[in-house]
Amino acid sequence: MKFNLLRIIAGAAVYAAGFILNLTIQNEYIPFLIFTTAYIILGVDIVFKALKNLVKGRVFDENFLMALATIGAFAIGETPEAVGVMLFYQIGEYFQELAVEKSKKSITDLMDIRPDYANILTDDGILKAAPDTVKIGDLIIVKPGEKIPLDGIVIKGSSMLDTSALTGESVPRSVNVSGEVLSGCINQSGMLTVKVTKLFGESTVSNIINLVENASSKKAKTENFITRFARIYTPVVVILAALLAFLPPLIFGMEWRVWIHRALVFLVISCPCALVLSIPMGFFAGVGKAAKNGILVKGGNYLEAFSRLETVVFDKTGTLTRGVFKVTSIQNKNGFGEEELLELAANAECFSNHPIALSVRNEFKGIINKDNLSGYSEIAGFGVSVIYNGKPVLAGNKNLMADNGIDFEESDSSGTKVYVASGGVFAGCIVISDEIKPDSFTVARELKKRGVSKILMLTGDNPQIANIIAQKLSLDGVYAGLLPQEKVEIVEKLNLKNINVKNAGKLAFVGDGINDAPVLAMADIGVAMGAMGSDAAIEAADVVLMTDEPLKLTQAIDISKFTGMIVRQNIVFTLAVKIAFLALGAFGIASMWEAVFADVGVSLLAVLNSMRIMRFNLSNR
Repeated sequence: MKFNLLRIIAGAAVYAAGFILNLTIQNEYIPFLIFTTAYIILGVDIVFKALKNLVKGRVFDENFLMALATIGAFAIGETPEAVGVMLFYQIGEYFQELAVEKSKKSITDLMDIRPDYANILTDDGILKAAPDTVKIGDLIIVKPGEKIPLDGIVIKGSSMLDTSALTGESVPRSVNVSGEVLSGCINQSGMLTVKVTKLFGESTVSNIINLVENASSKKAKTENFITRFARIYTPVVVILAALLAFLPPLIFGMEWRVWIHRALVFLVISCPCALVLSIPMGFFAGVGKAAKNGILVKGGNYLEAFSRLETVVFDKTGTLTRGVFKVTSIQNKNGFGEEELLELAANAECFSNHPIALSVRNEFKGIINKDNLSGYSEIAGFGVSVIYNGKPVLAGNKNLMADNGIDFEESDSSGTKVYVASGGVFAGCIVISDEIKPDSFTVARELKKRGVSKILMLTGDNPQIANIIAQKLSLDGVYAGLLPQEKVEIVEKLNLKNINVKNAGKLAFVGDGINDAPVLAMADIGVAMGAMGSDAAIEAADVVLMTDEPLKLTQAIDISKFTGMIVRQNIVFTLAVKIAFLALGAFGIASMWEAVFADVGVSLLAVLNSMRIMRFNLSNR
């Protein structure tokens, strides 16, 4: 960048000297030598690239057109004009490069999550080492202010983590012993001892960096169209320029110099670099904007597909729900209070490691004194029995109540039910269910606003629970009790319905588990939950939501549509200006100076327009 700037300044100074000499002295050769020197300073790389590409068989690019046009201007005696064109072309390219670098910096800032080192805890103390040398099971120390270098489990300490680089969320997240930490987060307060669970190459930070860096390898349809268009467009305009140069003098006897000059202007105007550069730039900026908001898109083609999203199919557990059991209802009976019922259940379940037992104990805020317990017995398939404060307590399913002759009232609530009895008297029922994520309640409405016509749920859970959740979330349909292969079959059928439909919309599947990987790979857009999702799901997906919020889909759609609008603006604007200036150049109205604007100016304006994507405001969407 600095070299290019210095070259432009030097070339401009020599060009100005040539201009002054051309006006003040009679000798033509000295200004010619000065202009030639300026041309070499400013244009030698363009000519060299054109020759290099010519040898490789890549003839028709902007370097070839600029070299041909300016050398042709030299040949017909328009020396100042030839150098001026190259000077302003280089100035335009410089500012264009600045615009591109600014956009790339946004991606680079995001990629700054790569850790530089890891503090390994050894018998001899703390050893600083490269993250890729750390093994699974090693203990690492993460001090306040340091990046977490590898994924792991906290075995000592507590802290607040800055997860914004991964999730786009500014609110710090607390972490304690047994909590999972992800590489790329920044430890803000306490010192942590972390047991490594993944190698660096498999860690979250490595996966994110690879996803974003490789996103450009999968082009959107618009990008592919422009590549094909440029291959046809450029040779056509070269042929037209040749016809413009030779036909009028040969057929009508017009002046050769005038028509060759017009043909050279025509060539400069025809450069397709504005289209070839600005459109991929638009999708690159779109992918970067999504990544900054915790949405990792693996290619421009997937980003473009969001604008045509018609059907969204959600998995349930871990996607629309948190995937964590929680007490959702306490139904106390026969004079027992809610807290008393919860106390009985928590004490009865205190020796069990079952997720249901854990959720009951987590809900109880009191202290469990195991000295008050005796005669604990776990009855497989039914529940538990224990003596608490001298009274027999039962906690389990309805069969446990019936087998022990307890006169109980069956609950009709959805979820897993724990019936509790104390001293032979029914105390009530505790309902435990998978908690629905807060943003899941609005995701259907927001997706409908953005043109999604069908929102479905596929789950392996039982139909009763699935239907209740689907009703709460206002979904259009639900398929429950499914095995992984049955999920694949249903998504396949939904896709087949669209195959014979012209301009059919896209189908997205959103899931998080290992069993979702086949469906994620099959859908038009496979969306995985990044924070809680399995490695297999993230690997198979086309898009990863780092915050595990299904509502992020609406942001992906907004970014996709805005990116598409910017890209279309660039195409229409560029082609309109090109066509207008090509006509002006052919009739001799546009000079080389207008030609430079039509080429470099339009390129720069298109790139600057693409950069608006990075400033796109999602706050009110």
